[in-house]
Amino acid sequence: MQLTSFTDYGLRALIYMASLPEGELTNISQVTEVYGVSRNHMVKIINQLSREGLVDAVRGKNGGIRLGRPAHTIRLGDVVRVMEPLSLVNCSPEFCHITPACRLKLVLDKAVKSFLQELDNHTLADMIVDNAGLQTLLFSNPPSISATKKKEE
Repeated sequence: MQLTSFTDYGLRALIYMASLPEGELTNISQVTEVYGVSRNHMVKIINQLSREGLVDAVRGKNGGIRLGRPAHTIRLGDVVRVMEPLSLVNCSPEFCHITPACRLKLVLDKAVKSFLQELDNHTLADMIVDNAGLQTLLFSNPPSISATKKKEE
């Protein structure tokens, strides 16, 4: 199983926001620059995360984006559930003629549940707490973060 880039970058964007001081605003440009992803793609991701209440989008001159709730309350499994199409196979009778007798779907459903159960054991906070290496990687590249802030000011 492989997560879509949509989910992958959604998780990364949340990790970035969780790494900021609590309540601090950032913007989509900063997130896209840190991860080297297209702005258009990140806008769609942030919009989805915002609709789900995981990101708070603040409008206006001094607006930006931040976590919609504390990092310790955001389970990784919940993020994947709202971002990822979790049907591993198409079991509609129109697509697959063995659907009425197939046991594969049951096995795959059980596997997905186990996968999500493991992700539910971890929160966004678990990804950042006592992770100095992450802080260094996210915030040690002055051109990506500092230059963006100066351009906006």
